[in-house]
Amino acid sequence: MTDTAFAQARELLAKSPIFDGHNDLPWVVRIDAQAKGDIRAYDLTKAHQRGDTDIPRLKNGMVGAQFWAAFQPTNALHPARTTLEQIDIIRQIDEAYPNVFFPARSAADFARAQKAGKIASYIAVEGGVGLENALAPLRIWHAAGMRLMTLCHNETLDWVDSATDKPRHRGLNAFGRAVVHELNRLGVIVDCSHVSAAGARAVLACSRAPIALTHSNSFSLCDHPRNAPDDVLKAVGETDGIVMATFVPGFLSQQRRNWQILARGGKDGAPVTDDPKRQFEAQQAAHGSAPRTTLAMVVDHIERLIDLSGYKHVGIGSDFFGGPQPEGLEDVSCFPGLIAECLRRKMSAKVVEGLASKNLLAVMRRVERVGAKLRKSELPKIGRIEDYPEA
Repeated sequence: MTDTAFAQARELLAKSPIFDGHNDLPWVVRIDAQAKGDIRAYDLTKAHQRGDTDIPRLKNGMVGAQFWAAFQPTNALHPARTTLEQIDIIRQIDEAYPNVFFPARSAADFARAQKAGKIASYIAVEGGVGLENALAPLRIWHAAGMRLMTLCHNETLDWVDSATDKPRHRGLNAFGRAVVHELNRLGVIVDCSHVSAAGARAVLACSRAPIALTHSNSFSLCDHPRNAPDDVLKAVGETDGIVMATFVPGFLSQQRRNWQILARGGKDGAPVTDDPKRQFEAQQAAHGSAPRTTLAMVVDHIERLIDLSGYKHVGIGSDFFGGPQPEGLEDVSCFPGLIAECLRRKMSAKVVEGLASKNLLAVMRRVERVGAKLRKSELPKIGRIEDYPEA
């Protein structure tokens, strides 16, 4: 039974390969003690035992497209510069391995990459701290290739509330709405993973295009604040957006989340460290073994997301980041096993093909169409946060 489902999964992925919505490899490369941001020194051609993402395992995992996150911690000393450096790492991935990666800037590039036998490489910016409260960087990031933006990370910014920090703006303020509107105009996907539930509702109310939650699960199955409540999940589906199930252990299991609260001194926002696996090992030494999380738990969340958002509005956003992962999803080679479990649970080929890549591509096309229309009637939004006072 297992071998049959796995073979079916690989056959399905040969036609509709994985389009993963979130991977933090650029940050892993930046903080690597030897590479220090040099993608060639990191060497993606070999498997990294302490990591989870490299070319051999991407191929084994039948990954056809990837949104790479240009991430930085909110407290970075030079956020505007760091965002550009992180975008540059992603662009260097494409330049260093041109026979493997296809620099992708549109939904149509997915098919072009497939025809060329390459992995479509998309750029996301994770965290709006690099805007430094100005709108102009959005257009520079877009020109550099950004096609998705996660509005914040674990901390509340001056214009958007984080899910894992104290709210200050009832979700989103006037400048935050201007950010969303300019992203709509540019044809960039607005991602509300990390945004508070109130913030996600505010974005849904003001966005002219569908939105995404690229690496979030169901709050009703695990009450981590990074997971989305039922009403938000339903609204994302009703507005033709997408929610992408993630592998982060603390978002999967209530038992694991409760353990993490203890291990982290009551904090929900995971601290960013140079070696998250070593940090996890130290936490287990201090607090006992962490409750298990598994591939099956991810599929539990996928089923719940489908129930609430609809099967056309669910995808996969792994959030591989070099840290601990669920059993069965240790690295990017494991995607076929995930798809096999979905097939075992009687999901149809149509549902699984959408989950693998077709649903995210459909959202990209919708966002691109909205942007093309808006650019015909709207000028670029300019200014800084002080130019957008609350009414």
